[in-house]
Amino acid sequence: MFDKNSQWIHLETFDDFDNGLSDLIELWSSETATQAMKDSAFAHFKEDLETATLQWIDNKAKSKKYASIAQELAEFEEVIKADAGVGSVAEGAAPAMTAIPAKAKKKA
Repeated sequence: MFDKNSQWIHLETFDDFDNGLSDLIELWSSETATQAMKDSAFAHFKEDLETATLQWIDNKAKSKKYASIAQELAEFEEVIKADAGVGSVAEGAAPAMTAIPAKAKKKA
């Protein structure tokens, strides 16, 4: 997601997004990552996913794959909102992560 210079590396393939979502969840669970970094990663991930979804809108198989990632991201966003007790990801402090989204459970 971020390189050594803290520059965002755009996600392009389904595997990038699949692995990136796990990385995003780990980042949000980190106590050392700043809130700005967490918010930035979330926003970049969401933007890249929207771009990829539009790119593959005419391909049903790929659209379904990206839609599944989008669904997992939406579930993760709900967990963040619930834990932070706020209306948007960018408004809240780093959540305690009382619930673990399905994606994080798969990797464990």
